[in-house]
Amino acid sequence: MFDLDLLRTFVAVADAGGFTRAAERVHRSQSTVSQQIRRLEQDLGHRLLDRDRTGGAAVLTEEGELLIGYARRLLGISAEAREALAGPGRAAVVRLGVPEDFAGRRLTDLLSGFARRSPRIRLDTTSAWSAELRRLLAAGELDLALVKRDVGDGRCLARWSERLVWVAGREADINTDPLPLALFPPGCIYRDRAIAGMEALGRRWRLAYSSQGLIGVQAAVASGLGVSILAEDAVLPDHRRLGASDGFPDPAESELALLGKPGRPDRAAGELAEYLVGALGAD
Repeated sequence: MFDLDLLRTFVAVADAGGFTRAAERVHRSQSTVSQQIRRLEQDLGHRLLDRDRTGGAAVLTEEGELLIGYARRLLGISAEAREALAGPGRAAVVRLGVPEDFAGRRLTDLLSGFARRSPRIRLDTTSAWSAELRRLLAAGELDLALVKRDVGDGRCLARWSERLVWVAGREADINTDPLPLALFPPGCIYRDRAIAGMEALGRRWRLAYSSQGLIGVQAAVASGLGVSILAEDAVLPDHRRLGASDGFPDPAESELALLGKPGRPDRAAGELAEYLVGALGAD
């Protein structure tokens, strides 16, 4: 008999590539994760992971490679069984997380289209910053999440490239010292890119405006309160795009990634994931 909890931890370590990140995903301490992996290895009589003591990485052994596929299938079957036992005729619920700056008309159109296509699936949508969405997903409080992240930062169900640009108000003075910035709160990849960009340019900066929402940052930039980094499709007519000729080299690209909770997505979550990939057109 397999302990599904141990298999779930094993899959998390394999997907994360190490014990530290896996511990964050399953919302447990690193020592607990290590103990669970040792217990699984003792139960099966095989070493499943080779541990790199210097870098903290974990690589599947030959036996681990053999087990990982079965582990995913067992976890998926368990989820399907729970869904089936929920009772016929009951609407399946999919908990979806979306980033703050993705919520709005674009998201409303997407979700209303899915509701028309799949009326027997009810969506429970949470809007938060990507770091918080990752935490909720790892804790099992979300089934799927769209997150902003560095390009290629781990496995995902689908990804969409996102070009970032520097923007300022039409009449803003971009040569002031220190340079005023309009930023999102800590944990936002755009904020990290802007601060790293200032450091790379050797320019002093100050936080002139901070907002939880995209509309607030867009308005602050348009009014000349501060310079910021936004996704290319979030640039407004009242914004002035800055480039290398202005002393602002293009920031590195980010991506919008669709992530699923550990294990195989159940039928309802899989249906939503398939719809989002088709509607957004994955890279």
